Amino acid sequence: MMETMLWERFELAEERINSLIENPELPASWQDFFTTQGELLLLLCKVYKARKETPLDKIKVDILKEWNHVLYQDICEAHYHQSYCNPTFCATTFGLKKGRYLATIAAEMRSAIPYAWEGDMQEIVIRMELLLELFTCCTDALSENEKEPEDKTLKEILYWYVSDYSEPESEQRVAEMVDARRDFALNLILTSDLNDVDYLYRFGEFITENEITLARYLNSLPEATIALMADTFTEGYRIGFVNTGKDLNRKKTVNIRYPIGMERVVRQAIRNFEVMGLKCIIYRAGNSLFRRQGTQKIGFFGANPNPQYDYDHKEDEALFLDGQMVTRKLECLRSAFEEYKEEAFGHAGPAVIEIFGETPFIPKEKEEAVVLSKEQQRLKVNYAGKAGSLTNEYIKGEERSFTIIAFPSPKIGPDFEQIFNATIRINTLEYKKYQRIQQTLIDTLDQACKVRVEGAGENRTKLEIALIPLKDAKSETKFENCVADVNIPVGEVFTSPQLAGTNGVLHVSHVYLNELEYKNLQITFKDGKITDYSCSNYDSEEQNRKYIKDNVLFHHETLPMGEFAIGTNTTAYVMARKFGIEAQLPILIAEKTGPHFAVGDTCYSHAEELRVYNPDGKEIISRDNEVSLLRKTNPEEAYFNCHTDVTIPYDELGRLSAVLPNGEEIVLIQNGRFVLPGTEELNEAFEQ
Repeated sequence: MMETMLWERFELAEERINSLIENPELPASWQDFFTTQGELLLLLCKVYKARKETPLDKIKVDILKEWNHVLYQDICEAHYHQSYCNPTFCATTFGLKKGRYLATIAAEMRSAIPYAWEGDMQEIVIRMELLLELFTCCTDALSENEKEPEDKTLKEILYWYVSDYSEPESEQRVAEMVDARRDFALNLILTSDLNDVDYLYRFGEFITENEITLARYLNSLPEATIALMADTFTEGYRIGFVNTGKDLNRKKTVNIRYPIGMERVVRQAIRNFEVMGLKCIIYRAGNSLFRRQGTQKIGFFGANPNPQYDYDHKEDEALFLDGQMVTRKLECLRSAFEEYKEEAFGHAGPAVIEIFGETPFIPKEKEEAVVLSKEQQRLKVNYAGKAGSLTNEYIKGEERSFTIIAFPSPKIGPDFEQIFNATIRINTLEYKKYQRIQQTLIDTLDQACKVRVEGAGENRTKLEIALIPLKDAKSETKFENCVADVNIPVGEVFTSPQLAGTNGVLHVSHVYLNELEYKNLQITFKDGKITDYSCSNYDSEEQNRKYIKDNVLFHHETLPMGEFAIGTNTTAYVMARKFGIEAQLPILIAEKTGPHFAVGDTCYSHAEELRVYNPDGKEIISRDNEVSLLRKTNPEEAYFNCHTDVTIPYDELGRLSAVLPNGEEIVLIQNGRFVLPGTEELNEAFEQ
């Protein structure tokens, strides 16, 4: 019955959109807006019907390629200047306020694209009905001798669209996260002929020569190499459970997140996880008003037609976010988790493949783009904290784990194949050597009460990091000896600093965080919390501060230093220097190429009570700081749901020393080289 009603809504909406395109009633600019959006939705109706009538592997590839071109050309850089998704173009056409609403609605129309491939009629219908509701309010205004609808009418349409559909959208979001029966991508990966790269067009993501080249290169590699890559990935995941004393046998599902083109490795990983008793869940990165994650891609994803488009729309929720909406979304999220609480309990966490090598992106700040007010920033931070706690209630942090591995994209340049092979080597380094050397570092650091870090040359870093004291040096340790498990590749020792007494300035000349570039990033800490920050991306200091607050602090007024670590993977550093790709390394690898400092939550977020041990049998006691301890009295203030690493590369590092309680300094790194006896082997990579 419900399906019949939905089909009737689908047919009626399709008919009405056809009519509004064929029989123009509105002033030219408005009519062009509706015609453009209507044509997009009608094409999606066509894709949806073809997809329902014919299996994806039977649809001619020429048709799939044509859809790939037509559906994404509107936001590609060459056409974006005259796209209704562009807030600047919309504001020029309709005025600032109306332009913001219409650009947001145009972007929401585009978010229906994946659902045509996945055969989800409801997601297409609700967006068609949103466009038709907007059209009706325009024609009503015209009939009342008004040229266009009022701003408040547009706001109400958008507000109630999000509010009304928050419940089914929350259910869909949670189901995609934990329900293995949602297997669109999984089936494509397991059943496609991966030797014929035309399979890429069946995902419904934007496909370019980059994804094709990546898939072809993987096809050229021996089966043993693919197995090595997949085994490193899945074994790291398994070891993550072993090293933290978590029972993987209680879990039933794992979520694989990856960039399209890596299917040959993912297929082998799926088989490996099956041997562990885990079914794989592979969901698409969300990009709608209900599921947008700023500029980040969480899920599987294809090429990005235009990073500026994502940046322009990262705060569209400012058009409707208020306290009532936050309450509504949290209620719907809890209801969804209750619906899937059994599946949530059995979920083991994500296994992530990252890609790197994209051209560093410095976005253009647009006054026409929507931005959150200070009150809305507070509301968003509040929502993120409560949603994170809610998720942890059903997918318990102390029972789940993760792993992350990264490989280069062909966009990295002509040395792609050499860099890819070098990355495989980095990801599969023999961990016993690093474990031994890192233990030498830890043995010295355990004697220290703080660490002193100073930059070299133009690097302005001057920091003191306070360390949590040991009660029993024979059985306790301050630093985790991190080898290749959850964070691949091997190579770091890390701790949660004591905030009181952690002071100074962190500076790095060039860094790439969460897919965005920063020049001369400088952060000041007082008692472990950020008190000031700057960069030189823009001419305006105000713009630079906003850029950092939005994308590093994630709208928080301050963040604590959640982690201090010393990266030991000099092989990765030398590889990056050899090919000139330092700025393009993902945090995952970059953090291993020098000391790094994370702002946000600790590495043990939501799992602080779980006892963790190093290979030498000592318990790692630095799992908390003064902020995370608030979970015992005020959980909403204990977590920030972010963790961003900033690395000082070896060549910008002047001195790193352990300071003992009596004031004596033991130098670990001097002028970018390891000088502590027992760690000199790490310098061999520099000499080679």
